[in-house]
Amino acid sequence: MPMQYEDKIYVAGHRGMVGRAIVRLLVKRGYSNLLTADRRALDLMSQQQVTEFFATHQPDYVFLAAAKVGGIQANNSYPADFIYDNLMIQSNIIHAAHQGKVKRLLFLGSSCIYPKNADQPMTEDSLLSGQLEPTNEPYAIAKIAGIKMCESYNRQYGTDFRSVMPTNLYGQDDNFHPENSHVLPALLRRFHEALQDNAPEVIVWGSGVAKREFLHVDDMASACIHAINTDKAIWEQVVMPMCSHINIGYGSDISVKELALLISKTVGYQGRIVFDESKPDGTPRKLLDSRLLADLGWQPQLSLEQGIKRTYEWFCQSDEIRE
Repeated sequence: MPMQYEDKIYVAGHRGMVGRAIVRLLVKRGYSNLLTADRRALDLMSQQQVTEFFATHQPDYVFLAAAKVGGIQANNSYPADFIYDNLMIQSNIIHAAHQGKVKRLLFLGSSCIYPKNADQPMTEDSLLSGQLEPTNEPYAIAKIAGIKMCESYNRQYGTDFRSVMPTNLYGQDDNFHPENSHVLPALLRRFHEALQDNAPEVIVWGSGVAKREFLHVDDMASACIHAINTDKAIWEQVVMPMCSHINIGYGSDISVKELALLISKTVGYQGRIVFDESKPDGTPRKLLDSRLLADLGWQPQLSLEQGIKRTYEWFCQSDEIRE
């Protein structure tokens, strides 16, 4: 059975970009019996608090979008925090969901779970087939553990816990910090400020040839709701013969150079774009194979151009540009 409008739905991590998008879409679609709790009300790293929360509120469905996240520098600087915090958060919630007899749980992972040199596009069955990217290995291992926890509880207890692996996300509530954000929001802010300052050029790190896949967070939320509402028999028929998790991607990638040109056009910047080839390109390509999700009947609705335009409009109206 899909979620009913009267069902109690807990969104863990509702203050993050993905969690906020899931809450927005649930409300838009008429789901009003939503459970949320910020850090002051519920410490997700406390097993006792999480257990008591589930016992008190008895959610029917759970979106597990809570996680400690960060860029390369943060992952390199605090590897112990990234593996410990994420293991504790997801372990507490998954176990409490089992104890509370939750109907379905959706665990959100990350595309970094796949090997550093995985074939492109990356299929679900490439998991655990090679070495991980060293810079975010602790975070990736925690996410892999979350997938295997869901799989193991399903095997032992007959629960219906599902896992989805999103590609690079962007959109409303993204991190636009000039140094610590990901490539798309970083470039969007850089071109915006260059336009405001009438700067003659914008410098982009790397050669611009590296390719990346991007999915708007509103499409990600739509995919998550589609995944949790998919009939169990259909889910098991499509997903389980291959693996216990499923990719959520846009379906195609774009070079950093093409991305910079698209963002400059969206912002209205007409100066020069200079690529600093002394800076690293990173992984040459990172594209998810999302055919299983397509087989379940879901496709993204926002083109990259539409998504960037929507994100820029939100950015200009937010407080981010003053931070």
